[in-house]
Amino acid sequence: MLPLEKGTLLTRHSPLAPASEQLRIINNTSVVPPFDDLLRQNGLSPLRASEIEIFQINVGKRCNQVCGHCHVDAGPDRLEIMTRETATLCIRALERTSIPKVDITGGAPELNPNFRWLVGEARDLGRHVMDRCNLTVLLLKGQEDLAEFLALHQVEVICSLPYFQERETDRQRGSGVFQRSIQALQMLNALGYGMPDSGLVLNLVHNPVGAFLPPPQAALEADFRRVLEFKFGIRFNHLFCITNMPISRFLEFLLRSGNYERYMERLLQSFNPLAVEGLMCRNTISIGWDGRLYDCDFNQMLDLEVGFSAPRHVSEFNVSVLDRRRVVTARHCFGCTAGAGSSCGGATAGAA
Repeated sequence: MLPLEKGTLLTRHSPLAPASEQLRIINNTSVVPPFDDLLRQNGLSPLRASEIEIFQINVGKRCNQVCGHCHVDAGPDRLEIMTRETATLCIRALERTSIPKVDITGGAPELNPNFRWLVGEARDLGRHVMDRCNLTVLLLKGQEDLAEFLALHQVEVICSLPYFQERETDRQRGSGVFQRSIQALQMLNALGYGMPDSGLVLNLVHNPVGAFLPPPQAALEADFRRVLEFKFGIRFNHLFCITNMPISRFLEFLLRSGNYERYMERLLQSFNPLAVEGLMCRNTISIGWDGRLYDCDFNQMLDLEVGFSAPRHVSEFNVSVLDRRRVVTARHCFGCTAGAGSSCGGATAGAA
């Protein structure tokens, strides 16, 4: 078991309601209609994948942090870890396709003992690899060469940094996390990440610290860029704004604070039909730590496997079927269509 980062939000991982109970709460939410009903009203039903461009692999729930908004419910005591056997099935499935991008996530994906093997195998297949990094993992004992490894393999690093101020970041991720994140970003910059013409892409991810939607992505990116460079000399490529989904720890926070119905109403009132085309479930397939297939990482956390007769395990991967599959939805999907939309790559459309 990994030690917690010093000063994290929780002293230990606190188990949440099972996925089935979370789904029951979401589906019984009377303040919003079924997601498919609104799609139908806008001539957008049924929701289907268009073509898989991103092969997303969630290698497990182990993490060195316990963050208040985490939809994965990750932590240092989680035992769900993708094995080499399942990782090999992922690579075998990938090599039978021309899917150009591999998105490796977790938890802290770098803590999976097969992470570097997966990166090397995917790069050997000529695929672009993305690593969803919490930044502080780069400073852990035993990971001293991790940043250099990522640079050597030209891995795009997508880093969580809720805000460019210490108070807001530490409120969501734990005391001291902001300063360690800044140190890790400076380390990546020193290797060429985020620098013009280096070919080493460094993107940041913003999640709101509270029960509200993210601000316009372009404006917030400009603020991040100005403050981080002025205060710390940090440079990066892009900022992605991601809406907090009403699942896992954020769902628990909403219920505990009495904000759940108000937040769901806000998502419904901000529904933007223009955001639907860019939904990540349309161009992404999500593979769980045990090899099961999902339309997105959020569905994965609710145990909503792909449906409508699509293959359900990576060992049965059939890209021609999965490319055009119908997407499984529930009311949490309003989180991805609110305002400018939300995906693993940030906003999906202009605000409604």
